[in-house]
Amino acid sequence: MRKIKIGIIGTGSISDAHLQSYEQNDRADLTAVCDLNEERARLKAKKYGAAKVYSDYRELLNDDEIDAVSICTWNNTHAEIAIAALENGKHVLVEKPLSKTLDEALKVKKAVENSGKVLQVGFVRRYDNNIHILKKFIDNGDLGAIYYAKASSLRRLGNPGGWFSDKDISGGGPLLDIGVHIIDLCWYLMGRPKVKSISGNTYSQLGNRSNIQNLSFYKAADYNPTKNTIEDLANAIIRFDNGASLVVDVSYTLHAQKDESIIKLYGDRGGAEIDPEFKIITEKYNTILNITPQVDSAGFDFTSGFQNEIDGFISSCLGEAEPLSSVDDGVEMMKILTAIYESSKKGSEIQFDIEKVQI
Repeated sequence: MRKIKIGIIGTGSISDAHLQSYEQNDRADLTAVCDLNEERARLKAKKYGAAKVYSDYRELLNDDEIDAVSICTWNNTHAEIAIAALENGKHVLVEKPLSKTLDEALKVKKAVENSGKVLQVGFVRRYDNNIHILKKFIDNGDLGAIYYAKASSLRRLGNPGGWFSDKDISGGGPLLDIGVHIIDLCWYLMGRPKVKSISGNTYSQLGNRSNIQNLSFYKAADYNPTKNTIEDLANAIIRFDNGASLVVDVSYTLHAQKDESIIKLYGDRGGAEIDPEFKIITEKYNTILNITPQVDSAGFDFTSGFQNEIDGFISSCLGEAEPLSSVDDGVEMMKILTAIYESSKKGSEIQFDIEKVQI
């Protein structure tokens, strides 16, 4: 049985989800680990049994033994490393977002087309088992035409700081970090319609709230309470060319009683709730029915979601399937995300045509 030899570039916290999932796939061979912090790379390589360690991603990409890479680095390096990997004949799984800017995303797309290699974007929410189930209902017409969706991912306190809060590195705050997941998931389930217009707002009112005590939250390894150049909150109304619309809001910090995660879709024959729990709403014999599917996990299962994502990537590398989250989808997400920021900056709606944002 042929195995895909894998190199991991970047050993921050998200890399463990990749490493553990590759370890569980019997058609993947963890071969190399790379990080600017060579000691951290060595520790990860030892833990997961990778034979090779690099501190320069270019050296890893020059290793002819490597078939494919997972890019788990800072957002501002995603496009650069992805393009270099493709040019070196590697298949690529790149963590979301695909890039920091739309221009970078388009360059990655061109590199994919020129290389003939697989590029999969890390929209892990698409790979959740519950989404696979819901997609069957949608594809078979049980919800009818989905004309409205709403999604919220609101943290009362949860700015990770470090590179996450440095716009030059991250490209943005909660919109690019957590908003990308819920926007992509809704867009995917709505049938990936073309975007017609976007009206967005961003707010930087509260900072990182490092003064707050008695309530813990995740902090990046390079957390620095004095550095914060990102938004606290973003919201948007996204209109599609088929008449459907999506309303979204996301925050790292907000004067709210509790964290909130909601994803809902509404069709002309039924509806669905994904977060916080998977439910389907329909009607029969003039009676509204709330359907609770009997599944292993009522909400998003992080572990199985990543396992499915990695398994799908390996299958794509072996030529068995097309990526579920392609470079084209990554480009479309960057169009949406950058337009939300642009709309907020200009204080006006952004209009789209098929190929580009019209401002």
